[in-house]
Amino acid sequence: MANKYIPMENINRRQWVKHNSFLALFLAIPESLSSFFKDKQIPTMNVQNPICITCGVQYGSASQDHCPVCEDSRQHVNVNGQQWTTLSSINKNHKNIIEKVAPNIYSIYTIPRFGIGQHAHLIISPAGNILWDCISNLDETTIELINKLGGIKAIAISHPHYYSTMLEWSRAFDHAPIYIHHSDQQWVPFKDSAVNFWEGREKVLWDNIRLVLCGGHFDGASVIHIPQHNGQLLTGDMPLVGSDLKTVTFMYSYPNYIPLSAKAIQFAKQSLDPLEYNTVYSAFGAYILEDGKKRVDFSINRYLDRIKS
Repeated sequence: MANKYIPMENINRRQWVKHNSFLALFLAIPESLSSFFKDKQIPTMNVQNPICITCGVQYGSASQDHCPVCEDSRQHVNVNGQQWTTLSSINKNHKNIIEKVAPNIYSIYTIPRFGIGQHAHLIISPAGNILWDCISNLDETTIELINKLGGIKAIAISHPHYYSTMLEWSRAFDHAPIYIHHSDQQWVPFKDSAVNFWEGREKVLWDNIRLVLCGGHFDGASVIHIPQHNGQLLTGDMPLVGSDLKTVTFMYSYPNYIPLSAKAIQFAKQSLDPLEYNTVYSAFGAYILEDGKKRVDFSINRYLDRIKS
């Protein structure tokens, strides 16, 4: 039976999986676009370069024997020792979901969960779409569906834990530039002209969308602010939305439960204070959908009160 096309804006996650069998997980591509995808060449990906199974970061050398990201105290090496996989293997065992979470934002995540399990977010904007953070799994279906949404003009990464296969993402979308704060350049596992290191407290992209340095979790940890739609803040995990979906927290290391200092929190507060936003989108599908700025301010003050007591 042919797939029935259901527009993304009219579907939730449960309906998506129930009504579509395109690779068991994806929306069917309407016939009007099928010839476009057949004619559009999908770039060749480095499907055999080693990817750490714990953090999901891809390295350029086939002889890579350790993962600096995981050996750092903010992450951890697999309890069974360092283990590697490849993009080819991930493609065989995992699929991506693309889910609309706001009028202009799509969450992209992998099932079954791989690596850290973060969500990337595709920001739809008139002057060009931005991919905020990356996930390791990238396949032809994901590329086709994102192209249907307008492609990717640039990639911006919040911090090194989400570098994943960012170079493959860049190459798949016409060598889209990758924006990373220069304070985190030591963690980039390759040299490539696609990587653009920005400096200072903020970088304006287009449509008044800006990258803002928060530091703390990593020296270059950043957020992205969208002034449209009553103000939107995408944070990675600096800060991270809590389980109550009403507050946020800050950590030097989440898996190892190492808190941040008052000085680091004050730096983040100085960066966030000038921004106006109603909603907050962090890395694992937890979102604050109203009064975002008020709730972040409350969370910062609560955190500072607790570490002073």
